[in-house]
Amino acid sequence: MTDGAPSYRELADLGFDHQPLVLAGDPEKAEAHLPMIHLVFSNLKTWLLARIMDGSNPALQAYLNEYVFRFNRRFYPMTAFNSALGLAARSVSPTYAQLYSGEWEHPGSALPIEAA
Repeated sequence: MTDGAPSYRELADLGFDHQPLVLAGDPEKAEAHLPMIHLVFSNLKTWLLARIMDGSNPALQAYLNEYVFRFNRRFYPMTAFNSALGLAARSVSPTYAQLYSGEWEHPGSALPIEAA
């Protein structure tokens, strides 16, 4: 379910069950049908623009994973810190050579991380 933005028209052609809901700029309707969604996507767009210029960045999935992690823990900063610390302690980090040679694959992505 999306708003009636033209950018979503191709979803049905791609096999998605697209149900557009035209809200005609009415904030009350938007909040009733898609609570907080505008805030989430606005924050996501702003956050991503600070990190990438287009969608072709091979680290895009890693950036999205980080955004979701931060967003889900936004009210509990100490929990976020403890979660990140626990994840870091249990994961194997790539070496400098692996990162900059392009051979390392991010666990959440099928694309290798490339040097900028």
